[in-house]
Amino acid sequence: MDFNNKTAIVTGAGCGIGFEMCRQLTLQGATVFLNDVDEPLCISAAEKITAAGGKCIPMPGNSSDEHFVREMVSAAVAQTGHLDIAIANAGITLFGEFLSYPADSLFKVLHVNIGGTFFLAQAACLQMKQQGTGGALLFTSSVTGHQAHKDLAAYSMTKAALEMLAKNLVAEVSQSGIRVNTVAPGATATERTLNDPGYEQVWSRITPMGRPATVSDIADAALFLVSDKAKHITGQSLVVDGGWTVTSPSPF
Repeated sequence: MDFNNKTAIVTGAGCGIGFEMCRQLTLQGATVFLNDVDEPLCISAAEKITAAGGKCIPMPGNSSDEHFVREMVSAAVAQTGHLDIAIANAGITLFGEFLSYPADSLFKVLHVNIGGTFFLAQAACLQMKQQGTGGALLFTSSVTGHQAHKDLAAYSMTKAALEMLAKNLVAEVSQSGIRVNTVAPGATATERTLNDPGYEQVWSRITPMGRPATVSDIADAALFLVSDKAKHITGQSLVVDGGWTVTSPSPF
């Protein structure tokens, strides 16, 4: 996969899956604008990639703020002249029992997961249409958008919504040469999840492939979907879960 002379924006990329997407894109030639709401983390992440030889520019800010998203797209285009790839990876998980789930938690999850993705897609598509060169969008969904998971009603709802958004955009942006897909990770070993006691052991036991995903497993799939190798794939969701959604045993 060749990303030479490509410009990409990746949100929620200070660590974990998003960071690995950025790292791999730069290793294959892309200029990446790395976003995270945590400014010190965002800057540090971009510096790590730059120190390894990649072209990575930090874009700290709230990816669920439509004004910031438009500014981020404009800044990327001002520096490179174009935008080719936009990956809406930012998202939050707020666990809670459905019957007592608070309104403020619901609206926060909706705002970040759905609103942030929607407005990045909108801003990116407007730019790509103006360029006349097409492009690729990718949304980070989840296996919980396919299978029920206790205490994740709000989160799961948003992830299923992202997959429907990708399908709907096929009808609206394909004529501009823009592709839209989603990647749906299963259990993944990240800095955050590995802090949960027993996480790796539990998911190794209930995942048919015998382990949770690595961030590279997810990034490999993501890069394929935004590459020219997938130039006739749009409106699809690629589940990367080691087979968990096939058998779906509960971790509880």
